[in-house]
Amino acid sequence: MNSPTPDDSTTGLGTALAAPLQPRPRRTLLQRWRGAWRRWSLWTALVGLVVSMLATLVWLAGRYEESQVQTQLERDAADAVVDIRVSLSRTLQNLQALHANDPGELAWEVGAADLLRNHRELIRIEWRDTSLRVRDHQQSPYRPLAWDRRLRESGQSDAAIACANARRLSSPAYSSSYFQPHGDGLGSEMMDLCLPLTTGGKVTGFVVATFSLREILLNLVAPNLTRRQEASFIEPDGTRLAVLGAARKGSRMFTSQHLLDMPGSTLVLRMDTWHAAPSLFPNVLTALVTAMSIALVTVMAVLVRDNRRRLRAERDLADALAFRKAMEDSLVTGLRARDLQGRITYVNPAFCAMVGFSAAELLGQSVTAPYWPPELVDEYRARQAVRLSGGEVPPREGFESVFMRKDGTRFPVLIIEAPLINAQGQHTGWMSAFLDISEQRRIEELSRASQERLQATARLATVGEMASLLSHELNQPLAAISSYATGSINLLEPASSTAAADAGDTASAPTTTAAPSAHDVEGVRMALTQIARQAERAGKVIKSVHDFVRRRDQARESLPAQQLLDAILPLVSLQARKLRVRVQTHVESGLPPVLCDRTMVEQVLLNLARNAMQAMDHPDIHQRVLDIRVLKTATGQRTGWIKFTVTDLGTGIDSDVAAKLFTPFYTTRSEGMGLGLSMCRTVIEQHGGFLGFAANEPRGTVFTFTLPVATPPAQSP
Repeated sequence: MNSPTPDDSTTGLGTALAAPLQPRPRRTLLQRWRGAWRRWSLWTALVGLVVSMLATLVWLAGRYEESQVQTQLERDAADAVVDIRVSLSRTLQNLQALHANDPGELAWEVGAADLLRNHRELIRIEWRDTSLRVRDHQQSPYRPLAWDRRLRESGQSDAAIACANARRLSSPAYSSSYFQPHGDGLGSEMMDLCLPLTTGGKVTGFVVATFSLREILLNLVAPNLTRRQEASFIEPDGTRLAVLGAARKGSRMFTSQHLLDMPGSTLVLRMDTWHAAPSLFPNVLTALVTAMSIALVTVMAVLVRDNRRRLRAERDLADALAFRKAMEDSLVTGLRARDLQGRITYVNPAFCAMVGFSAAELLGQSVTAPYWPPELVDEYRARQAVRLSGGEVPPREGFESVFMRKDGTRFPVLIIEAPLINAQGQHTGWMSAFLDISEQRRIEELSRASQERLQATARLATVGEMASLLSHELNQPLAAISSYATGSINLLEPASSTAAADAGDTASAPTTTAAPSAHDVEGVRMALTQIARQAERAGKVIKSVHDFVRRRDQARESLPAQQLLDAILPLVSLQARKLRVRVQTHVESGLPPVLCDRTMVEQVLLNLARNAMQAMDHPDIHQRVLDIRVLKTATGQRTGWIKFTVTDLGTGIDSDVAAKLFTPFYTTRSEGMGLGLSMCRTVIEQHGGFLGFAANEPRGTVFTFTLPVATPPAQSP
């Protein structure tokens, strides 16, 4: 089948479909509008119906729950009144039993005290005669109060009024409540019960029991109170006499009042409760709510599922962003992102701390960054232009540059850049990582200076060694020259005097040999004298050089062994990385400091470590470990020696080489001078120590030397 040509599509098919397609957009728009209106009307009706049903259910549930709460409160108040009446009746029976069988005062006191201990609502029990005078009394051990006896026995007291009612009624009577002050400045509401004592129908006395209204609430009502209820005694006019219960909780208050009618007195028990709006629907409406919930879940299942997917995606994205943010904030490496126009779009806290500028000051900068040094702005602009144009690919190992902090200080940085690719695979900018290498540069400079110092020290030590060797080798020839010159002078002096005497005695006699002239003799004497003088001078020069070399003992100081190792470890580590040697050190704890020349001992350690690493530089040796240890000797406490060991896993030392190992100028390497180990032994011996070596098991060599322990200064008594 051939594909249609452009002419076919524009003339044949296009003409056939042009007429029917013209009115379709308008009908489609109208249909869409009608469909949208129908959907929205249905949704609106559904939402309105659901809202009205929910509002009705909530209102009905609230009314139902209010009625339930009020009914329960009325029931609780009625139960509390019944409990109080039963308890008061039981107390009244106990008071009547107190006077059974006509007890004596001692038995009455014992019974009253026992009754007060068992009933905390009782405060005081009095035994009065017919004239209302107090014969005996007992007070509660839980709340002792100071009572005014004259006021209690007066005819106008509440107890007297209650006893008058009891005499008239021939039955127990209660007084109205009254306020009884305490000794601490407070007080409480009290109520008296008067019980007449009769014998043969005749009143023989009274028993007056005093109740605390608050203790009645606390002991008789409180055990049945909930945390949202409050109980109180009030008077008929609403005055509160005693209150017990929790503070107000909730938004709505319910109240119930019940009358506590007692002979001679009347109290009102009021119970309040606070309750919030209904939090759960009652069981009566559970079926309707469940059915409506199922309908809503069915209608909105698709929306809920879509919403869950969206929320899950947002949560995953938020977790990823939080994880990335935590990683970026924890980095010590500075990060910076730029778009294709060179504008800074992101910086992390490490970069801001590195340059001293805040993120607000850096974001959006494009032409000139504030952390560029002014003298390097043109160079950095040119480099940035080349980078953004794509004409230069940054090296993977990074490149060094110089930045400027906000305070104007310059510092070197290592920059590593990579293209910034978005989720669609498009190149949107550049991501750069920055490392502040100023500390690294400082350490390298210190290492270089230390290496130069150690090299200079090594050269000085070599010169000293050579001076010592020269002084040893040249002293004997010079001494012989001096002896020969002195002998020549001694031989010339007698011959000269004899020749002169003979010349004077035989002045006229002929001689066969010509005697040396006085001028010649004087010249020979002068020459021989100069030989002796110059030989003596050479000996003095060599001795002064030798003394200068031995004068190094004066530079000794007290140092910890760890400090000596720390000084050479940077140089040792550089060569160890080059030779792939693993360096391990160990300093025994509690070591005293050593007394040594810091520079010379550091050179000894450095020479031994280098020799050990070079001994392992062999293709057949795969395990290359340099072990440096500092240990105590047998007497290495406050006085004695500290032992240093340098161990390698090299090929070891042959017996013929070991015999000449410390010989000056003897070496097994073509580039060596043969003075290193000789110098090391000289330095250690100048400190009074010993330098030696032994074979290491299973392979390698162990060099050992000792240094004296620094003697602590004597303390004044």
